[in-house]
Amino acid sequence: MTKFLLSVHVLAAIVAIGPVTVAASMFPAAARRAIADPHDAAARTTLRTLHRICRVYAAVGIVVPVFGLATATSLGVLTDAWLLVSIALTAIAAALLVLRVLPRQATLLTGVDATKAGAAPGRLAAYTGVFNLLWATVTVLMIVRPGSTTGV
Repeated sequence: MTKFLLSVHVLAAIVAIGPVTVAASMFPAAARRAIADPHDAAARTTLRTLHRICRVYAAVGIVVPVFGLATATSLGVLTDAWLLVSIALTAIAAALLVLRVLPRQATLLTGVDATKAGAAPGRLAAYTGVFNLLWATVTVLMIVRPGSTTGV
């Protein structure tokens, strides 16, 4: 059962978190292009598509920690420091996505349509960068598992 849980956890991370990190990273540059030419319908469509990808895959991404916790329980590592740090970083990344990245994307979409977005893409890029850095750190912790007898 552990192998199944771990497989679903890893596949969900690849399929759900990967698209969010890529689409969220593309959004600020696409927003700058849309702001530069407010009459470019294709640029606005690109923004709406990237935002939709982020929203949908963020919702699908709930599967990742659910199966991660199930896998950790199955392996008996729920109290290991590397896992507790990973859980905390995952919670911070999720909060950052839900409270900063997605709302700012939505605001930029409205601002682009109204041609008044200003310097918001830079701030969004910073939040997105931190979000991606958190996920990269969690990924490394999941692989290296410091202090684990099975770690590197």
